[in-house]
Formats: sequence, structure tokens, C-alpha cells
Amino acid sequence: MAVVPVLWCHVVFGDAKMTTALLDRLLHHSHVITIRGDSYRLREKRRTGLLKAPAISSSVPAQA
Repeated sequence: MAVVPVLWCHVVFGDAKMTTALLDRLLHHSHVITIRGDSYRLREKRRTGLLKAPAISSSVPAQA
């Protein structure tokens, strides 16, 4: 994973208090946008066959 969700940053940096202070300073006047789905680059790689599609996880409910 290239980008770590904000809720997991304390795991990456190791210290929850310092991570909270760092994120507070960085994100004080910012807008956080969570983007779901594949990037254009990843979709293009899958389309051209350079990358296989991910296996369907059993934790994802099947659509009826």
C-alpha cells in the first residue's frame, strides 16, 4: 500500500502521541479526501495485461 490511512499512522511512526501532534500540524488547514477504487495507472496496467486482477476475497459479500 502506497498511502497509509490516517488511522494507521501511529503504527507506522510507533508513537501515538507524537504521531497525533505531527498530523495535527500537517492537517490543520487541509482537507482530507479519501479516494476509493483503482488509480488510472493501475487500471491501465490491468487492461494491458501487465498486472493480474486481484483475487476476489471471501470477506466481500457476493452481489445478488
